[in-house]
Amino acid sequence: MIAGAAAPDGYTRFQLPGADVVALGDVADAVRHAVGDGSLYGYAAAHPARRELRGRGIAYAVPLPDGVTRVVIRHSRHGGLLAPLTGDRFVAPTRAPRELRTALRLAGAGVETPQVIAYAIYPTGLFRRSDVATREVTGGTDLAALLAVPHAPGDMRAILDATAALLRALEKAGARHPDLNLANVLIVERPDGTRQALVLDVDRVVFGRAGDRSIGEANVRRLVRSAHKRRAAGVMAASDEDLTTLARVAGYPA
Repeated sequence: MIAGAAAPDGYTRFQLPGADVVALGDVADAVRHAVGDGSLYGYAAAHPARRELRGRGIAYAVPLPDGVTRVVIRHSRHGGLLAPLTGDRFVAPTRAPRELRTALRLAGAGVETPQVIAYAIYPTGLFRRSDVATREVTGGTDLAALLAVPHAPGDMRAILDATAALLRALEKAGARHPDLNLANVLIVERPDGTRQALVLDVDRVVFGRAGDRSIGEANVRRLVRSAHKRRAAGVMAASDEDLTTLARVAGYPA
């Protein structure tokens, strides 16, 4: 096996030519067909019904070969100053197994985050490349896009309340997200008109003591700093008062 960890409960592990795959049990066959002799990301990039999602690189929203399960597939890449050197190569076993474990732990602690459907790890010399597939969340818009345009006061407060609830849930779980920014919070409108916030890109989340206020403060500071950067760049309509409200509703008065 390429990566030695056993698959979590409910997931199965199998090998294909050049790939070590872990997939949710009820869609394992569909994932197997998607990877084939290539890669998950290659399947998504070539799919005629693909939808591009831009972030750190391009992710694709596509159906799996079962025609039922819709996923978002992304190719893992480094960020930061060393990204041009390290690119998509990681030390084994890559961040993918950790992302699955983290997503399961967050969900178990009541933190909303997209379900990891599968990951695939590919050997490349001394290093590994990887793809991760998460269940597509429909009807969602990231917080960066939402706060870039004006909203009626009631709508803005609903967005801030949903985000604050997510921040409180992260603190309760003892989860610190070192890359928490507006683009990593997805706001979904429920059928009843209420809003719910999900946290994205959880592969770097670290856990400390549950309910640790310093963890909550770090998350709030990181998110608000991200908002201030966007305001300074002229790409955010939300006001300083809105950001103060977010911190206050989350339990961290400015």
